[in-house]
Amino acid sequence: MLSAGERQQSSVIDPARTNLKVTVAALNHSHTTAPSSSETVSMSPHSLQHIWVVTGPAGSGKSTVGRSLQQALGVPFLEGDDFHPPSNKAKMSTGTPLTDADRWDWLISLRSAATTLLTPNPNNPSSPAPAGVVVACSALKKKYRDVMRVAAYGSPNVRIHFVYLKLDRTELYARVSARQAHYMKPGMVESQLRDLEEPGQGEWDVLTVDVRGTAGDVQREVMRVVEGVMVAGGLGGGEA
Repeated sequence: MLSAGERQQSSVIDPARTNLKVTVAALNHSHTTAPSSSETVSMSPHSLQHIWVVTGPAGSGKSTVGRSLQQALGVPFLEGDDFHPPSNKAKMSTGTPLTDADRWDWLISLRSAATTLLTPNPNNPSSPAPAGVVVACSALKKKYRDVMRVAAYGSPNVRIHFVYLKLDRTELYARVSARQAHYMKPGMVESQLRDLEEPGQGEWDVLTVDVRGTAGDVQREVMRVVEGVMVAGGLGGGEA
């Protein structure tokens, strides 16, 4: 769904090869300000496609919440962990924190997979593209969320939303420690919390959900805030 020009733009904001602070600033104006009414009035809510990025550190329940949301909406689901290259998984399994450069290609691959799913197949017009896609992705830093936001560039019918799962440090440790065969070890929680930049007021496309309750309570709350956005025509965000 990205044009050649947009792909070129995304390639020049690689934090491993340029000054990220400068390039992220260029993104902020269009992605931290809600679209004006003139930008949305001509777009029917029924014609919109939504990318729901379920975010948060390890242990917050991204995969569980993401799959529940996927089933409720009847759209595809992408597990962010599946898009990490072996080198990243090897680092995490030994407790070595990932760098921005490690995460860069991972984020782009995940973003590309999401936009591909939303692109109609010209060879099969009888099979329309889905109305959305749910993505489980930690997106700990604002600049990582900015990378994902590029998915909507050049696609006026695409809306991207971040569902931030908020949980305290103690509970995160307890949940990760209870995992048996996951490559993300409890010690990695600390590095993730150091990297975590909780969504700020300027990120209008973020929905924050407290996930201290039971799985059923959390799933119902997530659906409540998601349905609220869809009723509003794809706009909205902030604290739930």
